[in-house]
Amino acid sequence: MNDWKNNFRRLNAVKGWILDVYPSGPDQITVWIIGENGERVKLVDKYVHRIYVAGNRSDLEALTGKIADSESVADYRYVEKYADFMEAKRKQVLEIDMTDYNRTAFFARKVLRLGGYEKFQLYNVDVPVAQAYLYEKDVFPLAHVLAIDSGRELTYELLDSVESCEYAIPPLKAVWLDLNIKREGVAASFSDKIGSITLRLDDDGEVAIEGESEADMILELVRKVRELDPDLVFTRGGDSFILPYLAYRAFVNGILDKLVLSREDIPLRAKRSRGRTFFSYGRVYFKAPLRRLYGRIHIDVNNTFIYSACGLEGLIEVSRTCRVPLHRAARASIGSIMSSLQLYTAWKDEILIPWKKREPESFKTAWELLVADRGGFIFEPRLGLHTDVYEVDFTSMFPMLMLTRNISAETVLCKCCPDSRLRVPELGYNICEKRKGIVPKTLDLLLKKRLKYKSLMKETANEGLRQAYDKRQAALKWILVTCFGYLGYRNARFGKVDAHIAVCAFAREALLKTAHIAESHGFEVVHGIVDSLWIKKPGATPHEVADFCREAEKTVGVPLNVEGKYRWIVFLPSKMRPDLPVLNRYYGVFEDGRIKMRGIEARRTDTPQLIKNAQTEMIKTLIMARDEDTFMKLIPQTLKILRGYAERLLDGKASIQELIIAKKLSKHPSEYAHDVFQAVAAKQLMGAGFDVYPGQTVEFIIVDADNRSPSKRVMAAPLITPNQRYDIQKYLEMLLEAGESLLSVFGYDTDRIRREALYNEKQLALN
Repeated sequence: MNDWKNNFRRLNAVKGWILDVYPSGPDQITVWIIGENGERVKLVDKYVHRIYVAGNRSDLEALTGKIADSESVADYRYVEKYADFMEAKRKQVLEIDMTDYNRTAFFARKVLRLGGYEKFQLYNVDVPVAQAYLYEKDVFPLAHVLAIDSGRELTYELLDSVESCEYAIPPLKAVWLDLNIKREGVAASFSDKIGSITLRLDDDGEVAIEGESEADMILELVRKVRELDPDLVFTRGGDSFILPYLAYRAFVNGILDKLVLSREDIPLRAKRSRGRTFFSYGRVYFKAPLRRLYGRIHIDVNNTFIYSACGLEGLIEVSRTCRVPLHRAARASIGSIMSSLQLYTAWKDEILIPWKKREPESFKTAWELLVADRGGFIFEPRLGLHTDVYEVDFTSMFPMLMLTRNISAETVLCKCCPDSRLRVPELGYNICEKRKGIVPKTLDLLLKKRLKYKSLMKETANEGLRQAYDKRQAALKWILVTCFGYLGYRNARFGKVDAHIAVCAFAREALLKTAHIAESHGFEVVHGIVDSLWIKKPGATPHEVADFCREAEKTVGVPLNVEGKYRWIVFLPSKMRPDLPVLNRYYGVFEDGRIKMRGIEARRTDTPQLIKNAQTEMIKTLIMARDEDTFMKLIPQTLKILRGYAERLLDGKASIQELIIAKKLSKHPSEYAHDVFQAVAAKQLMGAGFDVYPGQTVEFIIVDADNRSPSKRVMAAPLITPNQRYDIQKYLEMLLEAGESLLSVFGYDTDRIRREALYNEKQLALN
């Protein structure tokens, strides 16, 4: 009998890794698992999406009478949950089972209307269904599990831990999909026919699909994808163009229903979506719409931040840790990924997730605002060159303060601990001593894992593992960097401005205390900004610096590490006011030869590569300087380098690729009041048939900067012709300004650089 039962369990169980999760019906979820035996197994689970309504009991009872017969409602009941996360007590709420998750938003708006937009508060309405399923089952993407199908539901035995840093992932089969299009115009369009299709494999193999018939090529693509059976499909522009283009060409050829690239028998959709433009941290961004494959993960490398910054290892790490399906993690913002971990934390603590944020900033007088809203502390840099400078940085300072000081929206100015001993410096805000906040609970895991990865990087001798650990910790670093800003974001579910202000106050106190400790150890502070200090002391030894760091770390409660010792560092002035320093504008060389630069042309994304190369090479020439005298003696050599790049420009030997400038559009091209270069280039692209949206990056070269006709001043990169000319004078001017950026603090303005570097008659005649 026992043997029979064991065989039965094995027949209804799959051991492997969760690859993909998505809703596949009104009340069901499909889960794809990569089995330990290499099979890709599809499982279907029943899942009821639930929302919650809070309000007076009499109002809730009246509501149940109105929704009892609604086609959106499968069932309802009263339960006790933490409906107000600001208060540490449960309250009775109405729990509603939805018949179809697609009707949730429509039904929630109806409930709000029934309550006159005042009587009811709704919860768990807009939590993505796949994420809600992962929270409910307490599993995560690429978790190693034993999935058991009882016939009624799936249950999981977790063979993995989200806290693990040395987890195994299965071999993932991948292909790169690319198209060659028979363009009839400058820009590829949906009306252009397919020239050929290419599938590149992990082992550098390649499958070329060619033919006279578009329909045959599309069907061969479907057959090859089914044969290769990849887990990951990579594209460059798949979301914005490749996949919708393929779907449209399949539609034109009458085979749209056969264009199946998913593991599920679901054809690609031909719908053309525009994507969305959004504003974040003072910049405008454009996000192409998601093009979903089912049972496979589509990653558009042109539409993903995490993959671009941290590779597949980083993407898998944040997907696992924050419980976001891989396809969504590839495209989501860092804030959205981080907030998923907060949602999970709340979910497991039975804290309901508010649909509409209702927690306002506490009232403050004008004086209180002046004291509170000050940001981080800074020490203005001392202009010029400094030698023997140590840079020390707090490790994840803001997240560590939020964790160790228990800073969260519900803990700062809590009602339960008015006499708390834990107070915010300068402001006197009380912080809860009775419960740990959602934000600190979230950060605890992230900080522990990142510190563990850094430790593993030092311990392992395996270079492949070391690189994997580095990418994983870098991905977690982005999450940690975001958590502070998200705390004050107006739409953050568990954020509040008062909590954001509290973190800044603790950070100011920490930096001031650290500076005083440095001075007590005989160091001079030459610069300081928020969580970093630059200190120097004649003849200081590494042991003395380590003693200072240990004392500061013990006092502040945040790890303080030595970033390195500089041979020299130059703090630069403002371009507009040469007598004033700029907080984040400097360049320097560490003792080990590493170059660090901030705020100069070589660090800017809109600087042409030629200018970046020139400035970087100039800095490299100065590497061996040990004091101001040897530094000044090397400056003539930097001017020779500048002269070499100038000669390349003047002789027409600079390549067009080196001169391309990339600028992000902050608005639609038609909305620009002035004919700035990027707006002109964007209008050229629109005229050629390209789609252009705010937030996109436009590339161009300068053709004639002073031309009376704006359209002739620049040329958009896709429209450049083989013999394209460029504005020598304008690029030469940019080159001289890059030289001035490095050397102005030593008395070299553009006029002096022009005289000393561009001395031959040919150059003088042109300038």
